[in-house]
Amino acid sequence: MPENTFSKKTRIMQEPFDLTIGETDYAIFPEGNDNYVVYKDGKEYLQIQKDTESQWLKLDPETALPLFEEDAEVNAIGAAINDYVPEPEEEEEGWDTEDDL
Repeated sequence: MPENTFSKKTRIMQEPFDLTIGETDYAIFPEGNDNYVVYKDGKEYLQIQKDTESQWLKLDPETALPLFEEDAEVNAIGAAINDYVPEPEEEEEGWDTEDDL
């Protein structure tokens, strides 16, 4: 059933995650279609969209249209998103298992 595997992978990839670049912490919220909302210092900071593997675009906060200007911080955040590997989920301790029954 490859469809279920793909759907599960898609859901996993859509979970929010944190990144640290230098001394700055960001919270990344995937929106789908290679769009991400980026939070910095607990506040919505910007929205970005993947253009190519190494080029990312900042989205206009009013129109959500891509702004075609070079932005080193946006590209650094995008590169960190590309490199991000989710941590494997750990089983919760304290939950009943079949062995406990």
